[in-house]
Amino acid sequence: MPEGSSALSYASPVIGPYTVDEFIDAAARFHGYAAPGLILGGFMVHEARSHIAEGVLFDAISETAWCLPDAVQMLTPCTVGNGWMRIFNLGLYAVSLFDKSTGKGVRVAVESDKLEPYPVIREWLFKLKPKKEQDSDRLRQEIRLAGASICSVKEIKLRPEFMGGRGKGAIAACPSCSQAYPARDGSVCRSCKGESPYVGWIGGHDSRELGFDGPKLRVVPTAEAVGKNALHDMTCIEPSVSKDAAFARGQVLDVGDVCRLQRMGRFEVYVQEDEQDEAWVHEDDAARVLASALAGDGVDSSGDPREGKITMTATRDGMLMIDENALESFNSIPGIMCASRHAFSVVSRGQQIAATRAIPLYLGRDVLEEAGRILEGGPLLEVRPLRKRKVGILVTGTEVFQGLVEDRFIPIIGAKVEAYGCPVVATDIVPDDRARISRSVQAMLGQGAELIVTTAGLSVDPGDVTRLGLADAGLENMRYGTPILPGAMTLLASIGEVDVIGVPACALYFKTTSLDILLPRVLAGASPSRRELARLGHGGMCMQCKRCTYPKCPFGK
Repeated sequence: MPEGSSALSYASPVIGPYTVDEFIDAAARFHGYAAPGLILGGFMVHEARSHIAEGVLFDAISETAWCLPDAVQMLTPCTVGNGWMRIFNLGLYAVSLFDKSTGKGVRVAVESDKLEPYPVIREWLFKLKPKKEQDSDRLRQEIRLAGASICSVKEIKLRPEFMGGRGKGAIAACPSCSQAYPARDGSVCRSCKGESPYVGWIGGHDSRELGFDGPKLRVVPTAEAVGKNALHDMTCIEPSVSKDAAFARGQVLDVGDVCRLQRMGRFEVYVQEDEQDEAWVHEDDAARVLASALAGDGVDSSGDPREGKITMTATRDGMLMIDENALESFNSIPGIMCASRHAFSVVSRGQQIAATRAIPLYLGRDVLEEAGRILEGGPLLEVRPLRKRKVGILVTGTEVFQGLVEDRFIPIIGAKVEAYGCPVVATDIVPDDRARISRSVQAMLGQGAELIVTTAGLSVDPGDVTRLGLADAGLENMRYGTPILPGAMTLLASIGEVDVIGVPACALYFKTTSLDILLPRVLAGASPSRRELARLGHGGMCMQCKRCTYPKCPFGK
């Protein structure tokens, strides 16, 4: 009972079709014991149902995997098994019920600021005491007293991509373990991809990887191949000297070729035949199909296959953009591959950016079709042009404004943006004064600046007010702080359509900083989200080499 209460006054006498006591007994049978989270969940689901009109077909979302889903399954038709309840494990004690057809509904969530009258619930929710030290009886009593009063109730509408059922789609037999699985998961089941929770390998071998499948090919001794056409490019390797196709597909072999082939260790060769098996695709033809599907804007895939491989090149200067998730799915298909440069690499016209090929000499047409399904959402590779934006450079710092310290920021930043063809249209030096900073930003916007780069004033000193001045100027979507060294105190944001980059003082000392990683992304229209910035921590530490070779180094990769 909350402190100061003189009498018990339970929040609700019922939970769904049960009395509270009946629900607690039913919860113990369903869940194994009457967990506090399940009892509280019962009140939450009861509250949510009261906001759903009678006769409306609804689905449910639980934002935790603990206890709350069982309350949904006990009090509604929604279960994990029938697909009407989904668990988005966001770690929040919240549940939503929503109309199946419109996505409109209600979200009930435990709110921390409503727990003050219920100290034992707070101890339990925040795990302030070990479970064995908690007063279970008092906890259950507080939950009965509080009910859904400790929750917020808000109207919600589901995003379109989360609407609809969870149909399995087509079912296939995994070529590795032979078990049935949803074909949309790829060429093999997720277990055989390595997602199995078990120690050891429970699948078999994919017959395609063993090379047992394929069309019947004509093999002849090299000495008898004179006058016949080679079936594929044949590579000659001279260690540390060269590696290239010594013989091309379709080449007519003559007497002089026999000795050379034997020196290459080829005492039998495949030769062409007139009949073709339509179920199989030659490596060269497969490479053409794959390269064409992989290449998007700014990517040339028209080259001829060489040793079964097509190398794609950039048709313009820009930034290489890669759908990394789709690339992983593509490369999970046995029998095909695509290797690329790092995403977000700045590339020049004509540079090689990726290559693809079939692994076997002949690829099953069904494998090509599977690759096509992965690429239905669009190409994986794009070279996005870097927009030559008009740049304003704003230096903040009273010591620079008063001439106590010579400014070096403007030439450093100017050189970096001009290297990408961006003209500097405005520069200014202002003291550490938020009003002056704000006015300077507004003036640069009036001068047509499309990118504003501010310097200094981003640390923890009391005089560092750059962020406040930017906020006064209308700053939006601020991302302050990056897992990149040098440059941890970098700022990214925007004012309307104008991007803003805040560069910390480390740029005065270090040749390469976070700015070198982030600037081209901003120019390409790919300013990183907070989540994308978080990923940059892996590889975000510059080694500060005596001879800097960036970008030909691991920094930012």
